Amino acid sequence: MLYISQRRQAEYLWIFAVGALTLLQLPIRVIFRFQNIPMAWEVAAEMLRIFHPYLWVSLYFSFVRHRIDWRWRIFLGFTGIALVLSGLQGSILAPSVTIQMLESIHYVGLLSIVIPIVLLKHLRRGNREAGILLIPVILLSLYIYAEIALGTMFQIPAWRSIAIQGFDLIERFPAGPFSISLDDVSGILSTLSLAIIMLLRSSTMSHRQAQLEGELAAAQEVQKVLVPEHRGIIPGFTIESVYEPAQQVGGDFFQILPAGDGGLVIVVGDVAGKGLPAAMLVSVLVGAICGLSEYTPDPAELLVGLNERLVGRSGGAFSTALAAHIAADGRVKVANAGHLSPYLDGKEVDLPGALPLGAAAGARYETTQFRIEPGSRLTFYSDGVVEAQNQKGELFGFERGKAMSTQPAAAIVEAAKQFGQEDDITVVTIARAAAIATAA
Repeated sequence: MLYISQRRQAEYLWIFAVGALTLLQLPIRVIFRFQNIPMAWEVAAEMLRIFHPYLWVSLYFSFVRHRIDWRWRIFLGFTGIALVLSGLQGSILAPSVTIQMLESIHYVGLLSIVIPIVLLKHLRRGNREAGILLIPVILLSLYIYAEIALGTMFQIPAWRSIAIQGFDLIERFPAGPFSISLDDVSGILSTLSLAIIMLLRSSTMSHRQAQLEGELAAAQEVQKVLVPEHRGIIPGFTIESVYEPAQQVGGDFFQILPAGDGGLVIVVGDVAGKGLPAAMLVSVLVGAICGLSEYTPDPAELLVGLNERLVGRSGGAFSTALAAHIAADGRVKVANAGHLSPYLDGKEVDLPGALPLGAAAGARYETTQFRIEPGSRLTFYSDGVVEAQNQKGELFGFERGKAMSTQPAAAIVEAAKQFGQEDDITVVTIARAAAIATAA
């Protein structure tokens, strides 16, 4: 399950493989303690040993990111075959202690020499997990060295009794009503070391997640300042705005700024992508909008300036945007950079297409002019409205968006969310107040 959720952590796959191999061999080992088993069963159990070298080496090497190339694979395959032949000695082949030792020496060398050296090497490089795994590996190495030394002593008649006492000590050490071997202790410590590593990783991941949540919360607070709600800040206009990111932070943005002629400048846009990277690009664009609007209220010039600031500085990202200047007498100038067209009293405003911001240097944008009459409503959307999708895969679509465009901003956003929000949603509505417009 860990490997399925974290495919880059190959060590979880090798833990599973080693565990599965152990479970396959376990029934035969248990039955063998109580009764004789058929020869075929014993041979089948020994044949599984061919996988031991590759699985164990892969397990330890994966924790330290030590690559297993084709030469390693050939050596491990040869070692597995030799280990099987060693295990079959006395079952279907003539028993020979010398041949058994020669056939298993490669595997013994892997466990007691190669793996400890590799782990020690990576421990010195600062790999904490290598140090945790090194403890049971060293204990297993000591067990192997003791087995070899005592086996050699056993061949000498004068030292045979000492060797037997040594075997009793490392193989059948009394522990209350039970007896354990040094190999058993090494196996238990190996399992404990893996458990400790999992706990440490879980703790580290929880700490990082808490840090990330803190950073996202801070980014969300910043974005609330960058993309504020505006209600009635310009005399003669009623303004409503609602912004609903799909995640903690999003890529939609808008700015509504007063113009020097008593009108207002509005810029609505959508950065490609979601989350923190999109939010960072939003902050760049919002800052640029505030700076450019001090020099010109012209929508086309605003988009040209934003495009020049974005080209070559966004890592290949781009943003759609729509800029509009609404004068106090209701005259409207709009320029579009690949964004959805606004709706005027439920009818889509026909705008020429253009490249998004950041797509190409030197882009130029056309200006479209029309008039917003007293009592009329101009509605701006981001594509999160029309791209809302229900459980059947049906899109909210342009027809529903057009039909809802005369509603308050909050009602439009709520309808899209209830339908099935998939992306950041932004709705800005600007209504021209009839009484003040007549006076103007």
